[in-house]
Amino acid sequence: MLRGALAATVTPLREAGERLDEDAFGPYVDFLADNRLDGIFALGTTGEGLLLSLDERKRAAELFAQAVTGRLGLVVHCGAQTTRETVRLCEHAAGLGADGVAVVGPPYFAFTPTELAAHFRAAAGACAPVPFYIYEFEARAGYAVPLDVVNTLRDELPNLQGLKVSDAPFDRVEPYLIEGLDVFVGSEPLIPQALERGAAGTVSGLAAAFPDVVADLVADPAPENAARAAALRDSLQRFPFMAAAKAVLGRRGLPVREDVRAPLLPLEADERVQLERDLDQVLA
Repeated sequence: MLRGALAATVTPLREAGERLDEDAFGPYVDFLADNRLDGIFALGTTGEGLLLSLDERKRAAELFAQAVTGRLGLVVHCGAQTTRETVRLCEHAAGLGADGVAVVGPPYFAFTPTELAAHFRAAAGACAPVPFYIYEFEARAGYAVPLDVVNTLRDELPNLQGLKVSDAPFDRVEPYLIEGLDVFVGSEPLIPQALERGAAGTVSGLAAAFPDVVADLVADPAPENAARAAALRDSLQRFPFMAAAKAVLGRRGLPVREDVRAPLLPLEADERVQLERDLDQVLA
């Protein structure tokens, strides 16, 4: 059973973001494993998953699965625009031996609760008996997953293990802290409060670049650890986040390029300089 600190990983890319950088996956996962994480959450928001093709997502999942080699838990995000694509990705992740599969609601359309339930039901069935997680992120999907949908599926799906909830502030997370489901929060400032209320842990974008900081916060949610994580998150969020996280990894000696998939933007030269200054100040 997965608990604790999970990194919402970046996806290493090259050629201006047009190709997977396959050689970077192994060293990147080694870095995450060496910094006391409990697992990784691949191909989610920080991982640019919805911007990659189906074949690219499958290949990236394979590369992450090969690299973890039992050292870290692996959850693969398989949410896609259609149920058919989502099911294919869920089947593939289950076949890789993933420890969990997560699915965000398809963006853009205002789906009815019945439509959403059918979508998640098909996805969970496609990866069963692998643990299944609903990925709740209203700001990205364009809507919140209704609690009635979660409760209905909890009673129906034997492999519904829990949720990743990336909403904020805490009063938007709290309703999803449902007894019997493992909830991982995405907003680092909410980690102490969420753990106190029974959350299973965090799936953190900050942990993609600063796994040690997030591991420290989950192990000891003291105010000073929370403040350090919040300051680092604020520093990265001032810039295009995925490119900034990849720049930090390069700064920390990893062979991860800043390349991101368009229409995401790389850092401008002045942004890179300012990011360096901000991080030097926070880490001093």
